[in-house]
Amino acid sequence: MPKARTLDKRRASIRNIRKITRTMELIANGRFRKALDRATAATGYAWRLAQLVATLVESGTTVRHPLLAATPTTPRSCALLVLTANRGMCGGFNAGVIRLALEHYTQLSWRCPQIAVDVSGKRGIAALKQRNLAPAQTFTQFEDRPAYHAVQTLADDYMGRFLRGEIQRLDVVYTRYFSSTRQEAVVETLLPLASLGESDAPDHGTSPAGTLVEVLPSADSILEEVVPACFRIRLFKCFLDAAASEHIARMVAMKAATENADEIIRHLSMTYNRARQAQITGEIMEIIGGVEALQS
Repeated sequence: MPKARTLDKRRASIRNIRKITRTMELIANGRFRKALDRATAATGYAWRLAQLVATLVESGTTVRHPLLAATPTTPRSCALLVLTANRGMCGGFNAGVIRLALEHYTQLSWRCPQIAVDVSGKRGIAALKQRNLAPAQTFTQFEDRPAYHAVQTLADDYMGRFLRGEIQRLDVVYTRYFSSTRQEAVVETLLPLASLGESDAPDHGTSPAGTLVEVLPSADSILEEVVPACFRIRLFKCFLDAAASEHIARMVAMKAATENADEIIRHLSMTYNRARQAQITGEIMEIIGGVEALQS
């Protein structure tokens, strides 16, 4: 059995670690609430924009937008955007996104000869480099509160490349937030916008399908403004969902670490008490033995 002093030092070390994990859990909880509010607001806005575009397209008008083209089955050039975190200690959040991104990259490579992989987050950048997959672009400025203007700049770059014919498809791999108990790594095709409204629908509300819409001044002028805005907000929603999922994953991981620390402290306390009791008993026996030796 280890000495009581060694056990006491180990227990003190675990207690310090517990303070850190508990603090990180509370911080992640606060950041998750704020990130969830932003993601919820963006979800409703993106859904309404998508429904507006779908209504205009289905209204019988002959107006079309280049971003609304059908998704090609065999594109010649694609872009794959992977959203990971800059920090770790969030369970399997980064591992799930990276695993799905590699699987999708392998499947996509059979149909698309040219694939440019863009990665957001230091964890994803390091993981892909370890697998000899050099990213075309890397981004580390998107933290737990991604700014809309930064995402808008990235979205405009993708739209410009798509309209110039440099890429024919844009897929985003990220962790989508469904509920506090369910976050799942998914792949969404954002360019072209062939499935508007299907993945952006909130859990509440009704679809405005069938609603009569009066278009002024014209459908083409509205589509020119609404379709790019729809793509920007959908990409922004991906970043917001990823941020909310990262925070809740870190919160769950730190809560589990805190509970494990409590269990280790309890076990060390029991072992320390036994070691201390054995040490005291040994000292008493030594004193008794010394007294008996002096009396003899």
